Amino acid sequence: MKVLVTGGAGYLGSITAKALEEAGHTPVILDSLLTGPRAFVGDRPFYEGDIADRELLRRIVDEHPDLDATVHMAARIVVPESVELPYEYYRDNVAKSLELFDELQSLGKPRILFSSTASLYALKPEFEVREGDPVEPTSPYARTKRMMEMCLEDIAKATPLRAIILRYFNPVGTDPDLETGYHLKDATHVVPLLAQTALGYRPSFTITGTDLPTRDGTGIRDYIHAWDLARAHVAAVERFDDVIAAEGAPYSYINLGAGDGVTVRELIAAVERVVGKPVPTTEAPPRPGDAVGAFANADKAAELLGWRTELSLDDAIASALAWGEKRKSVLGYE
Repeated sequence: MKVLVTGGAGYLGSITAKALEEAGHTPVILDSLLTGPRAFVGDRPFYEGDIADRELLRRIVDEHPDLDATVHMAARIVVPESVELPYEYYRDNVAKSLELFDELQSLGKPRILFSSTASLYALKPEFEVREGDPVEPTSPYARTKRMMEMCLEDIAKATPLRAIILRYFNPVGTDPDLETGYHLKDATHVVPLLAQTALGYRPSFTITGTDLPTRDGTGIRDYIHAWDLARAHVAAVERFDDVIAAEGAPYSYINLGAGDGVTVRELIAAVERVVGKPVPTTEAPPRPGDAVGAFANADKAAELLGWRTELSLDDAIASALAWGEKRKSVLGYE
């Protein structure tokens, strides 16, 4: 199969492209290179441009008429930045995605796999969430994702477009060969920050939020190895029509997580276990827009995709640390 991957030069997009290749498929990359590095594209078919550029989309489909599906991963993703730059987030994540979806379905390419987020779930006392649970996004970033979910529902009801909406939990690590990984120069996500601290690139790691309603007062997340997440996309591409048929609706929501809740303090302990030494920490209030957290009930992914995570949290941390040591040679910065 041939698959268009928007954001395919990014962290998860490049890893997903590799997983597609290893499964025998051909990824075609569309990326503006706003954040994703050109080096992550490799020698894959590549189009540099905007997802809302309809002329470019028509050229891609004209040159690849056998595209079977689109994995839409292009997005702005930094929660605190979304609080500071809401216009840019709504423009790029919502308005431009609408142009992409409309053009793809008009070109007869109606299968969409959409990268959404678990950060939009409403807080539950037990923290485990299923796809049908209430949502209450707490940041502009999360609200853009929820808006796109609703847009896809409505468009799918009115047109031939069909959508599998994948709600990601917290990806960690890289591909097995360490070819690509987390690439933002100024890291904002917890595991890259911890990795940089453990490797000595930062003096300490800041725990943001210590009096939250969790078992130790710190945020709770479900950490999933990025390679497991990429494998889930392969399964969703291969089973796309079967998933939609099983739902009895033109769209489907699927959680992608390991199914375990890990607090920030527990995550720090896991990093210390892997590196064999303490990680210096400081404490601060929660960041604007941060959610208390949740972890996945991933039974639906197992049922419809035949997928569960195979790699452990320690595997993911070791992968992130290994990439942290290598990425300067790939990207030119630590």
